[in-house]
Amino acid sequence: MRINGRVAVLGDKVSDGDTVEVDGKPVRPPEKDILLAFNKPRGITCTEDRSDPTNIVDYLRYPTRVHTVGRLDKDSEGLILLTNNGELANRVMRSKGEHEKEYVVTVDRDVTDEFLKAMSKGVPIVMADGEVRVTKKCEVSKVDDRTFRIVLRQGLNRQIRRMCESFDMKVKRLVRVRVMNIELGDLSTGRYRDLTDGERKELLEKLGLRAPGRPRGVKPFTS
Repeated sequence: MRINGRVAVLGDKVSDGDTVEVDGKPVRPPEKDILLAFNKPRGITCTEDRSDPTNIVDYLRYPTRVHTVGRLDKDSEGLILLTNNGELANRVMRSKGEHEKEYVVTVDRDVTDEFLKAMSKGVPIVMADGEVRVTKKCEVSKVDDRTFRIVLRQGLNRQIRRMCESFDMKVKRLVRVRVMNIELGDLSTGRYRDLTDGERKELLEKLGLRAPGRPRGVKPFTS
């Protein structure tokens, strides 16, 4: 191995900008996976089908192909993650992982203590195919008279809307504000940002994944 043209010796360290060669071939550091936080507007569909005029791909116009991590229905807005790492996407979407997703929901009727308690215990909901599912226990808290915050650890289709319908409530606005450790924060509607190094590290740790490591054939030198 050579570092900056000279033979490496025990105790050498490789820094950013150094040239590393193994068996005469340059070794380049691995590129980071793309990990984006996007504030999806209402009316945009989480599909890669370009025949759908509301598809998220054409709206985002990201220069590299990325995929949504899970879904956020067309009538909802807020945080959705996008990545080119299929394993990461799969691990976030696996319901058995019970990864937290947090929403702020505005409804057409007053939010009562009884409603909050009933929602948190689990609600029987009717799915599109007619099957009745009981939602898992969740955290629900009041924001104001007609707004509440809910933290889910599962992702049934239109789950929050169906839960509210069980109490004769209609969702007026639904915003996802957090996925695991990633928060929407003050990201403007329709804009995206790269995850910070801290967010990325924590997310990968929670998913049991590792960030890109040292290039193959390059071992650390220790004293």
